Amino acid sequence: MHPPAKINNMKRNIYLIMLFLSLAGFRISSTRSISGTVYSKADNQPLPGVAVLAEGTRLMATTDLKGHYSVAVPEGSSMLVFSAIGYQQQNRKIGKADRLDVWMDEAGNALTEVVVTAYGNAKSHRSPAKRMTEVPIFRNYPPNVESYKGITENTFLNPATTPLSTFAIDVDAASYSNVRRMISTGNMPPKDAVRIEEMINYFHYDMTGPANEDPVAIHTELASAPWNPQHRLLRIGLKARSIKTDKLPASNFVFLIDVSGSMENSNKLPLVKTSMKLLVDQLRDKDHVAIVTYAGAAGLQLPSTPASQKMKIKDIIENLGAGGSTAGGEGIKLAYQIARQNFIRGGNNRIILATDGDFNVGASSDQDMEQLIVNERKSGVSLSVLGFGMGNLKDSKMETLADKGHGNYAYIDNISEARKAMVTEFGATLFTVAKDVKIQVEFNPGKVQAYRLLGYENRLMEKEDFNNDQKIGGDMGVGHTITALYEIIPAGIKDNFSTSVDPLKYQRTKENKIRNASAEMLTVKFRYKAPDGDKSKMKQVAVTEVNLQLSKASADFRFASAVAELGMLLRDSEFKQKSDFDSLIARAKTAKGLDEEGFRAEFINLAQSAKLLAKSNSASSGTK
Repeated sequence: MHPPAKINNMKRNIYLIMLFLSLAGFRISSTRSISGTVYSKADNQPLPGVAVLAEGTRLMATTDLKGHYSVAVPEGSSMLVFSAIGYQQQNRKIGKADRLDVWMDEAGNALTEVVVTAYGNAKSHRSPAKRMTEVPIFRNYPPNVESYKGITENTFLNPATTPLSTFAIDVDAASYSNVRRMISTGNMPPKDAVRIEEMINYFHYDMTGPANEDPVAIHTELASAPWNPQHRLLRIGLKARSIKTDKLPASNFVFLIDVSGSMENSNKLPLVKTSMKLLVDQLRDKDHVAIVTYAGAAGLQLPSTPASQKMKIKDIIENLGAGGSTAGGEGIKLAYQIARQNFIRGGNNRIILATDGDFNVGASSDQDMEQLIVNERKSGVSLSVLGFGMGNLKDSKMETLADKGHGNYAYIDNISEARKAMVTEFGATLFTVAKDVKIQVEFNPGKVQAYRLLGYENRLMEKEDFNNDQKIGGDMGVGHTITALYEIIPAGIKDNFSTSVDPLKYQRTKENKIRNASAEMLTVKFRYKAPDGDKSKMKQVAVTEVNLQLSKASADFRFASAVAELGMLLRDSEFKQKSDFDSLIARAKTAKGLDEEGFRAEFINLAQSAKLLAKSNSASSGTK
C-alpha cells in the first residue's frame, strides 16, 4: 500500500493534469483595439461626438474633440458602424490594420436618428422613412427622472422704473456639456436644462488680466444685436488673474465619491475614477488628499495623504465599487468634518463631490441640501460638484450645492470633458482668486428704453444685496473668464416689448429727472472679496453709446452671441425674435479663431445637429 502522503501527491498531480486538459479545450476569446480619426468629407475637419460601434456587439466608443476614437473589437467582429446626427451612417469593414480613418458625408435634409436603447426595458419603434442606428448604453433608470430647476426667463425692463440690474456671477458650465450630451444622442434638451449663461461661459475668451494687484479686470463691448439689428448687445467680461501652478497655495482636498448602486453604470463610477486620477496627476507634493465615500452610509477610505503618494491615492480610487442606497447628506457632513480637521490656513480647502445627485437616504431634497451647505460654508471650505451619468441626473440639486458651497458645477459626460475640467482648466476650476463676485449695472433712461439680461435667472439679486457683504456672490478661479450679455433697446426705437400701466388713482407718481446731457448709456460696477477676506472692494466702468455693426465686433463677441442665440432657440425663447440656426452657425464659423482645443469647432457641429433635430421635430408635429 502507498503511504498517505504519496497518495495525496498522486491525487494532486492527477487533478492538475485534468485541469490542464480541460483548459486546453477552451480558448479565451481575444480582442484588439482599432483606433483612428473621423472627418467631415465636406471640409476635412475632425468630427467629435461620432458613435463608433463594433457590429454585433455592445462595444462602442465616441470620438473626442479632435475626432479620435479607440474601440475594443472582439475576434469574429468584421464591421465598425460610424453614426452621427446630420451625417450618413458609415459601415466599414475591419481589415488587418489596427488603424481606420473615416470621412463622413453630410446627410442633407435627411436626419440620421440615433436611438438610445436601455437594454431590457425599452423598445425601438423604427420608421422606415428614417435611417436609425442603435447605440447601446447601460442604465438602471428611465430617462424621465432627471430633474432641473425651473427657469422663468428674464424679461425686458424699463430703466425709468428699474434702473439697476444686479446678479452674482456664475462660473458653472455644466449646462453646455449636458445639452451637448442630449443633442448628440438625438434628443432636444428640456427648456430648463438650457442655462444660457453656462453655455456662454463654457468657452474661454481672450481678455487681458488685471495690470495691477487687483484679482479681476473688467471689459465691455457694445454692438448691434444679431437677432435684431436695431437693438444693441452689451458684453461684460471679467478676467481673473493668472498664477503659475507652482505659486498656487497648498491644497487640502477631500474627494467625496458617490459609490451607491445608481453609480454602477459605465458612464458613472468608471468615468469618476478616470477623472479623479487625472486630477491626482495635477497635484503637487505639498497638496493633500482624503477620500470619503457614501452609499447606504458614509465612510473614510483614505485619511488626508500627501499628493507625493500618488500611487497609493490612485489605488484607493481604482478599488472603489458601487452598490447600495445613497446617503448623500451623511457623506457631505463627513467630508466637511475631514476638511476641517486638515484645514490649511491660507490654503485651498475644498471638497470635490462626484455624483449623479440621486440622494435617497436621509436629508435629500434641494432645500435640505441648501441648508446643509449654508450651515457649513462659514468653515472656509469650498464645495465643487462634478455631475456624471444620464437618466437619473439631479441637475437641480448639484447646481444648488455648488452655488451655496462657494464652488463650481461641471457635468462630465466623457473623457475629453474630464480632461478639460481636471487638466486644461485645473487652476480656474479649483483655485479661487476672488470670491463673492457680484455685478450691478445702472442704465441711463435717457439713452436706454429697455434692457434684458440673457441668462443668470438663478443668480439674480436684490439691488440692496450688491453692497451687502453678507450676501454671497460667485467665485472666480485662476485665469477664469466670465461673460454676461445684455440686450438693449435704445431710446426712441419702436419695439414690441416695452409695456405701460395706467396712471395711479390714489397717489401721484414721482417723476424721475433724467440727465439727458450724459453720453453714457450705462455704468457697470462689480464687487469682490479676497479669497480669505470678509470686506468687498468695488470697481466700475462707464459705457458710452455707440452704433457698432456686428461684423466689426471682436471674434469673441460674435462667438458669444452665437452661443446665446443657440440657447434662445433651444429654449424657444419668447425673446428670440429673428434668431436663426443658419445665421448663428455662419457667425460662429467666422469667429472660431485659433481654437486649439477644438471646443468652438465642436459647438458648430452641435448647432448643426440641433438645427436638424429642430427641423425634424417641426416636421413630425406638423408645424412650419
